[in-house]
Amino acid sequence: MSPLPDKHEPEEQLAEGTLMSHLLELRSRIMKAVLAVIVALLGLMPFMNTVFEYVSKPLREALPQGSEMIVTDVAAPFLVPFKTVFFVAIFIAMPVVLFQVWQFVAPGLYKREKRFAIPLMASSVVLFYTGIAFAYFLVFRVMFAFFASVTPDGVAMTPDISAYLSFVLGIFLAFGLAFEVPIATVMLIWSGLVSAKSLKQARPYVFLGAFVVGMLLTPPDVFSQTLLAIPMYLLYEGGLLMARVMLPEKAA
Repeated sequence: MSPLPDKHEPEEQLAEGTLMSHLLELRSRIMKAVLAVIVALLGLMPFMNTVFEYVSKPLREALPQGSEMIVTDVAAPFLVPFKTVFFVAIFIAMPVVLFQVWQFVAPGLYKREKRFAIPLMASSVVLFYTGIAFAYFLVFRVMFAFFASVTPDGVAMTPDISAYLSFVLGIFLAFGLAFEVPIATVMLIWSGLVSAKSLKQARPYVFLGAFVVGMLLTPPDVFSQTLLAIPMYLLYEGGLLMARVMLPEKAA
């Protein structure tokens, strides 16, 4: 939704192009984004096992003494570390990928929209990485320690590496998206779909909804659910604060 032009400013003319020029530009941007992922992947390939050891460290530290992770698939010793570095390569190359997206979209935006979109995009990248780091350094340690403590007697806790990778990728995605709450809040206010006053009045429902989301996106233990719900609500408040700074007229 484009903001109305100021009556004191001349109307800004956006560059126009043919369908073919847009398709060629899109192909160029996609190729550059894919190349960035490939370069990061090739750089990580010699360290596949090291990267997987680092990703699996929170679980391995929580395992009872003498327990180890296991492999149930013949190809898993190669495929699981390879998948791990592939997703890590995507995370590393994400700034380049988003920059290519921005270069493709930017010519169709007004200057006022660009001034608004640039800090918002940069914030979204930082918040996504922050969510992943929060899950790895705090949530995993609490979660896996809890799982290890409630393992029944006579049951050996020996997780499969393939199942572990699928589990942590889901948690990373859940926390990365959950930390985008401030961006979603600002976008709602900027678009005019919801007023800042309505969002402030909805605080009790948002607080309850954060725990519902935590229940749905995390394992069935109260610790990990709380560790997702509380930051989500605090980030919601942060989004209202961001809107007050970036959109003072609409947030008033």
